[in-house]
Amino acid sequence: MQRDAMLRQLGYSPNEALVSQMKKVENNTLGYEKIQKHIMDLHDALKVDNAYIALSNSTDSFKIKIEAPSPEIAQEAHEKIKHFSDKFKVQLNKLDNKETYYIVGFNQ
Repeated sequence: MQRDAMLRQLGYSPNEALVSQMKKVENNTLGYEKIQKHIMDLHDALKVDNAYIALSNSTDSFKIKIEAPSPEIAQEAHEKIKHFSDKFKVQLNKLDNKETYYIVGFNQ
């Protein structure tokens, strides 16, 4: 998938800076080519839970952010994320005391 298309799917308007950041994220995500499609599928699945995947402002990685209006909906998002991680062997780092994960990459 082209970087511009992926950025659009994530809700960004592609520009030179975002394309450059996307390239850094791709290079920093282990086995990116193996999980790229699954990242986008998870992004689409999380929309109903007020959760999404975005480019991190602090690291060269994708972050998963949960902004659910209730604990039940947040729990549903966490379950989808765990299923994604287990099924596609994706290593995640969850931030302590936050509803945020970082996608590290494919866990062989």
